[in-house]
Amino acid sequence: MTDSRSASVERNTLETQITVAVNLDGSGECRLDTGFPYLEHMVDQVARHGLIDLDITAKGDLHIDAHHTVEDIGITLGQAVAKAVGDKKGINRYGHAYVPLDEALSRVVVDFSGRPGLEFHVDFTRAAVGGFDVDLFIEFFQGFVNHAAVTLHVDNLRGHNSHHQAETVFKAFGRALRMALTMDPRAAGTTPSTKGVL
Repeated sequence: MTDSRSASVERNTLETQITVAVNLDGSGECRLDTGFPYLEHMVDQVARHGLIDLDITAKGDLHIDAHHTVEDIGITLGQAVAKAVGDKKGINRYGHAYVPLDEALSRVVVDFSGRPGLEFHVDFTRAAVGGFDVDLFIEFFQGFVNHAAVTLHVDNLRGHNSHHQAETVFKAFGRALRMALTMDPRAAGTTPSTKGVL
């Protein structure tokens, strides 16, 4: 990835080893090796619908459980996005999307505010999908939010199929990121804040 809005981050702890490369001006290409097929299916939605190229590899202490690895993937992805977006000059800053999938409908709103904040309101109808504990999705998003320094509101407005609930959330997340990170030619070189800094 050679684009100026690209970044790579490596995070190594006693619990996990994660590498993430992002290109915010990509075409939605995605290469994932995390050990979690269902999470990979969801993250692929972010890349495809966000037009963000992603390359993520992760190894973790799965003999304990999946928590550390999933959270650290979110953390490292957030770090990579923050590094790639840089000073945020010229970006839209705000993004939002509503995405349906059959009976499910989710809304995601993001602000590249520099202030971490997460509101996550998804009442999954099952505890696991594809063997993946859906409680870990909030850990993924909390890790991302804390390290990308964004405000993120995630709301599943309706749905009774947990797969559909999760997929609409991740697709909407990708679409919201795409809107927020798009460069506005009218705002070239300016910071989208009355503070003059984000």
